[in-house]
Amino acid sequence: MARSNRREAGRRRLAMRLPEMRKLIMEARDPWQLQLFEAYQMAVEARDSVRRQGFNPNRVREYDEVCFEIERHVISAVHEPSFTTEQKAGEPS
Repeated sequence: MARSNRREAGRRRLAMRLPEMRKLIMEARDPWQLQLFEAYQMAVEARDSVRRQGFNPNRVREYDEVCFEIERHVISAVHEPSFTTEQKAGEPS
């Protein structure tokens, strides 16, 4: 899957997973947030691949934990102004 496709797939998946934040997730444009979306999709793909193999429940649980951690980072990222936004706001006009 191409990077931009993976990023958007992660965005949509997170929007479904975190419905109370759906609007913020869908409007997110910060590069850090976009990287989190892509990382989330990659973790979900890896987890699902391991799950399909069916012989390593510990690895599935590890990927579930990674997905949960990324969800927590996304929640923080969409609630906090980005570094670039803060930097631009502080720059003289």
